[in-house]
Amino acid sequence: MKRTISSSVLKAKPQKDGEKVTLQSSEEVSAASPEATTEPTVGLKPRMGGSGSAWKAGALSDTQVLLNEKRAKTVDDILHGRHELQLEPSQVQDEIGSDRRDDWLEQEAFQSLYDSIEQNGQDTPIQVWPVDPDWRPDPLEPESCGGVPFYLITGRRRHAIAAKLGRTVRAVLADPDKRGLSDDQFEMLFMRFRENEERENLGAFERLLSVGEMFERYATANPDEKTTAVAFAKLIGVHESHVSRGKAVYQVRDEILHACKNIYELSHREVEKVVSSLSTSIQKKSKKPAKAEKLTAIRKLGNRKLSVSSIGGKLTVNATGLNLDKQRLEGLSDVIAAYLQEQGPNS
Repeated sequence: MKRTISSSVLKAKPQKDGEKVTLQSSEEVSAASPEATTEPTVGLKPRMGGSGSAWKAGALSDTQVLLNEKRAKTVDDILHGRHELQLEPSQVQDEIGSDRRDDWLEQEAFQSLYDSIEQNGQDTPIQVWPVDPDWRPDPLEPESCGGVPFYLITGRRRHAIAAKLGRTVRAVLADPDKRGLSDDQFEMLFMRFRENEERENLGAFERLLSVGEMFERYATANPDEKTTAVAFAKLIGVHESHVSRGKAVYQVRDEILHACKNIYELSHREVEKVVSSLSTSIQKKSKKPAKAEKLTAIRKLGNRKLSVSSIGGKLTVNATGLNLDKQRLEGLSDVIAAYLQEQGPNS
């Protein structure tokens, strides 16, 4: 160990000639003499900075970058249906309704699903779209979307059960690339139909009714496009015959439900017979509109006759042998207009 000699020791004189002087290190002197210990300077702050502080600042910056990247990825995953949201059932509104029977909430299948979710929770998320097509999650809190309204696309039974149980509902956003391509409502109908086809087969009547509703919606949204059964069948992935039958079922759906109480239990062939029978009956009952009655009034003008006729809102004035110039014709028109104005509309 390197030792230093205290200046006080060096200045010390030996007491006697020839007496050996023992040198002490500063450490020994300090230990022996508490008064010699140097007191720390009061009021001075310890020196900060240096490579340690720079490392800490860099680490914090890297952590913030990673956090921002994670949030940005969560936003993208939410928008593309790869990240689930927890929504209040009241946030989700049903614009298109169910393609199942009207009493689907009272069916045994619904009660079985209710019992399963009550005991084990919701296994499969519902699909939704934000009402605002330009909505994006909060970049700082992507999963926080309280109060944001959504359209329900698939999962009506799961949504209804969550509402009954007073729980939040697990949800993912449906494919955003489908939005705005043609008609949003048709796309929602199509996604509803496709999920029901994959998860649980619809009954014959439910399936045809759903196909007919999709066809009518698509045709309405694309008035300039001649929508054929062949082209539409290819679009939604069904046989051409199902489109034709679906259109017929959709057109007389109310009459079918009124006339046939067990329509949901019938096969495709049996549904066709019902539709055919009802269509024939409706055609027989429908009457052609009555032909408009022609009304005529005749007045004498000297040795001439003035004939005024009205049929289907069309007024005709005929005066044989009476030639009217433009001024006299306008005068006659003013008289007729004033009379009709005074009489008011025909009630």
